[in-house]
Order: sequence, then C-alpha cells, then structure tokens
Amino acid sequence: MGAGGRMSVPATKHEQQKNALHRSPHSKPPFTLGEIKKAIPPRCFERSLLRSFSYVVYDFCLVFLFYYVATSYIHLLPLHFQALAWPIYWTLQGCVLTGVWVIAHECGHHAFSDYQWVDDTVGLILHSALLVPYFSWKYSHRRHHSNTGSLERDEVFVPKPKSKIPWYFKYLNNPVGRVLTLTFTLTLGWPLYLAFNVSGRPYDRYACHYNPYGPIYNDRERLQIYISDVGVITTSYVLYRVALANGLAWLICVYGVPLLIVNGFLVLITYLQHTHPALPHYDSSEWDWLRGALATMDRDYGVLNKVFHNITDTHVAHHLFSTMPHYNAMEATKAIKPILGEYYQFDGTPFYRAMWREARECLYVEPDEDAPTKGVFWYKNKF
Repeated sequence: MGAGGRMSVPATKHEQQKNALHRSPHSKPPFTLGEIKKAIPPRCFERSLLRSFSYVVYDFCLVFLFYYVATSYIHLLPLHFQALAWPIYWTLQGCVLTGVWVIAHECGHHAFSDYQWVDDTVGLILHSALLVPYFSWKYSHRRHHSNTGSLERDEVFVPKPKSKIPWYFKYLNNPVGRVLTLTFTLTLGWPLYLAFNVSGRPYDRYACHYNPYGPIYNDRERLQIYISDVGVITTSYVLYRVALANGLAWLICVYGVPLLIVNGFLVLITYLQHTHPALPHYDSSEWDWLRGALATMDRDYGVLNKVFHNITDTHVAHHLFSTMPHYNAMEATKAIKPILGEYYQFDGTPFYRAMWREARECLYVEPDEDAPTKGVFWYKNKF
C-alpha cells in the first residue's frame, strides 16, 4: 500500500538463512560515509513535493474510507458481527494511521520537501492530530540520530548496564513477566516517554516533551515547544467536543483504539530497530557517529512494510541519510548493501516472534569479559 507504489527489495536466500543472532562487526568500518553516499544514485536524495503529498492524500483516503464504513454500517450488523467488525476496523485504521505518523516523521527530518516551512506545517498538523508534540519530538529525535548507539547521549531505548537494572527485573524474565512487560510497554510506553522520559536518556532533572524549559531543549527551541503544546491542546479540545456530541464510547471506538494501535506500533518499530542481540552499544571510549548509525536493524513486517512506508526495512539507510525521502529508501538500501557488507544488519524474523525473543534476550548490556576493550556493550539476560 502507498501512493506511487514502491516494491520492497526481497531478502536474498542467504539473508533469510543466516543466523539472525550473529553479532554485527563493531570495529571501525573500512569505508566512510562519503563512500556510502557515492554508491547511491543522486536521484534518491531528491525530494518531490507532489509525490510526498500523494502519500498524504492516499493515506487519508483510506482513513476516511475506513471511518465511513465503520460509522455507517457497523452499527447495522448483529451484535456478534459487530464484535468482529470493530477489531477489523481498529486494526486497519491503526495501521494506516501509523503510516500517517511516519509521514510526519519524514517532515521532522526535512525529508518531505525542499521547503522547511512546508515540512513543519504538514508535520505539525499530522502529528498534532495523533496527539504528538511535533517540534518537541522533532528535536529529541534529531538528537537520537546524532547519538545513536551511545550509552551516554542517545535519547531513546537507552539500555542499562546490569548494575543499574532494578532488582525485580530478574523476576520478569519468564513468559508471564514478558507478557506483562510487553503489554505495559506497547500501551503506555509512548505517553510515558513523552511525559516522563521513560526509557530515554537520563537527565539531571525532570525531563518532559511538553515542558519548553526542560533539559531536553535549548533557548532557541522553546517557542516551538509551546507551539507543539498548542497543537496537542487544540486536538484534545476538538476530541472533547466530539465526545460531548457523539459520546465517549463512540470516540474511543472510532479514534481512541486506533490511536492505541498507532502508539503500540511506533514503540514496537523503534524498539526492534535498536534492540537486537546482534547490535552493539558503545560508551564514550568507543563510540563514533558512523558505528552508532550502523548499530541499527532493518526488519521485515510483511505487507506492513508498505503500509508503514518502508520505515521498517530501510532503517539503516535512514540513519545514514535521514533527509532522504522514504520513497527512495529501498533503492538506496539496495545500493549500499554491497558497500556495508557485514555491517548491514537485516533480520527477517516475523516481528511478533522477534518482539518476544528480544524481550527475553535483551535485558541489559555489558561488555564481554574477555574483550580487549571494555567500551563495546552487548545485550545479555543472565542474572
């Protein structure tokens, strides 16, 4: 799915069969960012305003189609069929709205058009509609891209060493504990990150994406944080008026549950992109930008790759060149794979199985005991 149609590059038989847990190289790569860029056709870096908007139009056509069908026909069905129809609507609408979220994410990277004001306007509208503070997330996410893989400076899904893991974690490393942890993470992880910086980089004081004067932002960014807050407040007020007019249950069914699915998917996508037994993390003695950017994982979500505008299976290229529009990222990924070699990481494990495996295997990070340097950290789970 997706306006303009873009086919996924299929994984080779070798990629499908190789050991998904084989560690990525962590030494300084034998290539530079410039050499990687030269392998990519220049057209991949060109942003088309018309093509970018075509994805917005396409996604919203689907959003309004699903909305129209749900609100016009589901209530006419017998109750037992309604119980089946609503979850179908929630799933379809949640997946398409995740694609809308991805387009707003493109705007935050200035990958939507050649005009920054267009990108920020579109991004503010789309993210505010999904209760995301656009500029607040834009700036913290930019710092994530600047510090990926750094244990001291990365902004999100920063793993902890064993010594800093809460005592009760060892009691959650079992099937019941993993179900509880994953349920909590996928439902509350996103709002808790925005409001309390849960799973984010530690700061010396309270960090919140809604606070213009919090430690996440500098003086030049504070006005735009206020604008982000106004966007979220405006959407919240509109939703309040809708709830008064149509009822809270109606709002939850039509908007609330799909939004929960959007939030769950964006947490899951980010989690699986940066959490994998094969991926290293670095302390300040070893970290550099290129190695950090390469410490990411492309994943396969099947048909959802296209619904999510391939943010799932082109994440390595996205971290290397974040201003590249999403509709060119598959071609770029195909071009850079021969250059990256073993530094390119892809795991074709179905995302639901990968989610369970990573929740079991990736509990904390520690350097190997026999490693010559202690600045490279790997995921482990033994207590």
